[in-house]
Amino acid sequence: MNHAKYLTLTEESLLVYRFTSEGPKGLVKKSATYSITEIENVYNLGFGDYDSTTDQVNDLAVTNNGDSKKILATVASTLYAFTDKFPNAWIGATGSTPARTRLYRMGITNNLREILKDFVIFGYSLDEDWEKFRVGKEYKAFLITKKENVHTSWRQKI
Repeated sequence: MNHAKYLTLTEESLLVYRFTSEGPKGLVKKSATYSITEIENVYNLGFGDYDSTTDQVNDLAVTNNGDSKKILATVASTLYAFTDKFPNAWIGATGSTPARTRLYRMGITNNLREILKDFVIFGYSLDEDWEKFRVGKEYKAFLITKKENVHTSWRQKI
């Protein structure tokens, strides 16, 4: 994404990425985490405010630090590092609330041209079916993978 991004710190596993939001509410620690699922090569992307005291991520926190585009760009940038290490990965994501899912859809829509240079993205429709992402369509969840992972039998994966 062609937006400013925060510097991320990651573990050797490249499953957890941490950065700090800066704005009127101060410095707020954030975390993007890729979790292994029951399906081979499918990971869940979780994101939220990070509490280093409890080592927990709060995906319901509302920071309102005035930097949502920069935060989304930072989380999106982790996809590149993650898929460099796990090139066959499929990454699923959904918002913790319908409003957040809508925010993610808007972020995808606003950056779709750039995303499609390297990735293919699918949406889980309200009709409960996976389809290639379409602008203007409402989705419950998203699934993204590198372009080279998509072939004629992509529906078998999802």
